[in-house]
Amino acid sequence: METQVGLRNGSGAAAILAAGVGCFAIGLIAVIADKMPSVKRALVFYKPTGALSGVTTAAILIWLVSWAVLEWRWKSKSVALARINIAAIALLAIGLLLTFPPVGDMF
Repeated sequence: METQVGLRNGSGAAAILAAGVGCFAIGLIAVIADKMPSVKRALVFYKPTGALSGVTTAAILIWLVSWAVLEWRWKSKSVALARINIAAIALLAIGLLLTFPPVGDMF
């Protein structure tokens, strides 16, 4: 079995970390919108869903921008994928926790 030396994993790592950033963004923006009425009003893009439409749209934009920037920086590199995975899982977990009202109400 041959092993490829210098295998580039930057593109995959960019996608994984950007997914974690997007998950964290949705939790953070949801908490901010709950605490700041002016932000909540600004995030109403579609009245039947309220601020949730803006929260998810903003989080998707943050995810896409972070993915594009990370891809641009890492596309031809080999990065420490274990560390990237740990960071992405941590961001996912924190983002998920922030979407639960008891946790979000602590801030």
